[in-house]
Amino acid sequence: MKRSLSFTNLMLVVGLVFLYVPMLILVIYSFNESRLVTVWAGFSGKWYLELFRDDQLMAAVWTSLQIAFWTSSMAVVLGTMSAYIMTRFSRFRGKTLFNSLITAPLVMPDVIIGLSLLLLFVFMAQTIGWPRDRGMLTIWIAHVTFCTAYVTVVVSSRLREVDVSIEEAAMDLGATPLKTFFLITIPTIAPALAAGWLLSFTLSLDDLVIASFVSGPGSTTLPMVVFSSVRLGVTPKINALATLIILVVSLAAFIAWWLARRADLQQREAEALKGMDDL
Repeated sequence: MKRSLSFTNLMLVVGLVFLYVPMLILVIYSFNESRLVTVWAGFSGKWYLELFRDDQLMAAVWTSLQIAFWTSSMAVVLGTMSAYIMTRFSRFRGKTLFNSLITAPLVMPDVIIGLSLLLLFVFMAQTIGWPRDRGMLTIWIAHVTFCTAYVTVVVSSRLREVDVSIEEAAMDLGATPLKTFFLITIPTIAPALAAGWLLSFTLSLDDLVIASFVSGPGSTTLPMVVFSSVRLGVTPKINALATLIILVVSLAAFIAWWLARRADLQQREAEALKGMDDL
């Protein structure tokens, strides 16, 4: 008996087509011979060569990768500390205000964050002389500001599921709170830390509005270059760059899925062998 396609499955298929067909078209047009991105003139890979010859675009890619890496690393540190305070210290003066300040960037418009940070940096430069110029450092500070909120939410949700009795048992056996945190808590919440790091990396790499406010002449990020090229006319080099990004992300996702599947199979085999030994 043939099963009819339900409305839910139909909407799922439509949603997936709507998301991934434009990406497929972009990949195809990255091999376009024509300089016009909307006119197909034959198959060619010259735009990938032109991409690596474009010093400005490559410099923007390198700048964005550096900022995203250091942003996600610092955001994980600060977000983990904030999440630990929010979940493990149930009562302290100003907890409601602390929670509100941590999660405020989640609901604050990017324009407001960028403008407020710009005014802050200008005021600090006039008052204490730092920062002298806006550049990678100010972009990094701005990105850490809002990425920390996302990491805090991800890590705190995982910490609430961790059995506190395990940490208490470790401290009863003589472990210090710091040793318990690094040997018990950190390995337990490692998947949440990885998720928060990847989320922060993506948000930082994708940010345009905030970076436009706090950047300087010598610190142009990739979204800023792409946005400028869109306003002046997109070249197939942007399609080639987007195709390479899609390829890298797809490979990373596949490797993560393969490692997770391998770990799951090993766990099932260990449980099966344990069950046989018990018999």
